[in-house]
Amino acid sequence: MEKEELKKMINIANGNEKAELVLKNCSIVNVFTSEIVKGDVAVDNGKIVGIGEYDGMEEMNLKGAYLCPGFIDGHVHIESSMVSPGEFAKAIVPRGTTTIIADPHEIANVKGIDGIKYILNDSENLPLDVYIMLPSCVPATPFENSGANLSHKELSEMIDEKRVLGLGEMMNYPGVINGDEEIIEKILIAENKKIDGHGPMISDKELNAYVVAGVSTEHECSTLKEIEDRLRLGMYVLIREGSAARNLSELIKAVNKDNLRRCLFCTDDKHPEDILKDGHIDHNIRLAIKNGIDPIDAIKMATLNGAECYGLRDRGAIAPGYVADLVVVDNLRDLNILKVFKNGNIVGENKKPLFKVIPSSISTVENSINVKGVSLKDFEIELKSNKVNVIKLNPHSLFTEKEEKIVQVKDGKFEYGNEDILKVAVIERHKATGNIGLGLVENFGLKGGAIASTIAHDSHNIIVIGDSDFDMIVAIEEIERIGGGITIVSNGEVLKSLPLSIAGLMSKEPLEVVNNSLKEMLDIAYDKFKVNREMDPFMTLAFIALPVIPELKVTDLGLFHVNEFKFIDISI
Repeated sequence: MEKEELKKMINIANGNEKAELVLKNCSIVNVFTSEIVKGDVAVDNGKIVGIGEYDGMEEMNLKGAYLCPGFIDGHVHIESSMVSPGEFAKAIVPRGTTTIIADPHEIANVKGIDGIKYILNDSENLPLDVYIMLPSCVPATPFENSGANLSHKELSEMIDEKRVLGLGEMMNYPGVINGDEEIIEKILIAENKKIDGHGPMISDKELNAYVVAGVSTEHECSTLKEIEDRLRLGMYVLIREGSAARNLSELIKAVNKDNLRRCLFCTDDKHPEDILKDGHIDHNIRLAIKNGIDPIDAIKMATLNGAECYGLRDRGAIAPGYVADLVVVDNLRDLNILKVFKNGNIVGENKKPLFKVIPSSISTVENSINVKGVSLKDFEIELKSNKVNVIKLNPHSLFTEKEEKIVQVKDGKFEYGNEDILKVAVIERHKATGNIGLGLVENFGLKGGAIASTIAHDSHNIIVIGDSDFDMIVAIEEIERIGGGITIVSNGEVLKSLPLSIAGLMSKEPLEVVNNSLKEMLDIAYDKFKVNREMDPFMTLAFIALPVIPELKVTDLGLFHVNEFKFIDISI
């Protein structure tokens, strides 16, 4: 800060000079003292300079409305919105989110460093502060093939970038616990920076080893005990409410007045429909309040806690010297957002953006489909008996279960029957290796076709599910034709496709356009295909390929038992 700028701020704070903007008659949510303070908020040069009674060159009378700090999403993959960072900002900023901690490991798994640079470039001049955690596990495990492999050498070249806060979710927790040489090198480049965790079910001495290595956050807790164990070791716990994982209502039970300051909110992965319908971090706050958390405490979890967790000392509260990221709401129960300010400028009103975005070039992140041709024979599943290992899906959860089932067999091969068991295949799409991993899935509920997508965490190969090998082939060919995306096929006919030209993950179109396409596809999935309505078919499909979340998943290399960290046969 320049000397004259500092002197000006002191003058304004003293009341000797008018501020650029004064928000009059506010009910200020004070996250330091957990109280509502009546007064004006003076803003100059994008910062809060005083609270009390002030005069401004511009004044806005809030007439007693509540004023909150801007909300912070502690862990999010922009790619899961299926739109560019700029379009994502247009959706979430009017809902009160002014800062996000983004982990671009989805696009990094497809395009490597070019993918990370694209996210940085496209988010450069937005009324949303986008901080980056460098993807620590690309690929997530050695049990799949991704489009890139980021070693500590590549990551070290970006670790000192201005908006890089540290290393993203450390999914290779066995590598941490066992002192893997490359993982240790990655941890060392993030010394004095933040390292996010991704260690579901780690406990006891292994959890101690994970924490002593420098991992300090966790967003994958699924039980109250996991939260308790991590808080006791000084970790921050991020309570998530996304599209696939919706467990805030259960996990919030672990939060109390004593441990509140170590808990914050994140969305992780959230689809357009849910953002537009429910909101973003504001939805987390509302759910927390509904489940018994004091409104100011819930706001504190969405603001100050996130700022302190990630070392963002200039935000998360309404106080002199803090950036003027402010959210105006009419009450502290429904949290109906009226206006949003970023750096003292009004950028959202009545859930609508008051800004435009200029997209950056996508030349380095398009044309991401490179597959070897597939045939019906590639989808045959040979069985030794009629007893098989099946991936059982659970509603609103990323966790699956390993089930043993009896299926129909013809000529030594799996035969589609009346039971709710479908084929799923993961086709490597980055280097045309020809790798195809096969599995069987229960509880998805699809009948009469196939769904395919290039969104398949975390390596984002092509994943396809169906009850017809022919339709699965047609779906893969359609994915190639549109350059990546999502498609639905029945009886050899493409019913609807959503092109995702940015790395096969994101569209160039506005979020509302993407959402409308997804709505049409959801209607087809639920009404025509009878997909289980307890699941988001596209988000659920994407996580069937994630080999770091228990229990049974499938990658381009085969059926993978996460708990045992090894491949297993379909046939028993």
